[in-house]
Amino acid sequence: MLDRIWNGWRAQYVQRDSHAKPSDVSVFSEILSSGLPDEETFIVHRGETCFVILNAFPYSPGHLLVIPFREVPDLELLTSQEHAEIWSLVTKGVQVLKAEYKPQGVNVGINLGQAAGGSVAQHLHVHIVPRWGGDSNFMVAIASTKILPEALDVTAQRVRARWKTLAV
Repeated sequence: MLDRIWNGWRAQYVQRDSHAKPSDVSVFSEILSSGLPDEETFIVHRGETCFVILNAFPYSPGHLLVIPFREVPDLELLTSQEHAEIWSLVTKGVQVLKAEYKPQGVNVGINLGQAAGGSVAQHLHVHIVPRWGGDSNFMVAIASTKILPEALDVTAQRVRARWKTLAV
């Protein structure tokens, strides 16, 4: 028997209009050009060529995305500076999550192309997901699964504060 776990924050994702005309730019580019403050968009760090943002639909608290400012779909299209910075930020993001959340493990991954599961395939992004034994998996919550809820603004405050205290 499948247990049901309430994840009300995912309603916005599953109820989005699948018939709406797709935008010419990614949601990440829309966020960057919105003019909204980082506190409202959940950007936790801006580098020279890349930035770090909370996933709006996290698999677990602390789920980060590391993204180049420039909208490119594939690793081989990154400049050498973007390549260096994206991996430096991934490393620091892992350090921040380990220090702040003390997960039992961390998933780091990229989905290149829609067939690979890339939901924003036109804008490369690296997922950093803290994991704990018994937490939810990426697709389906199963019996005995524990959700570790935390509001995005609380997560953003924790990650930003810890980011400032750690050197790469």
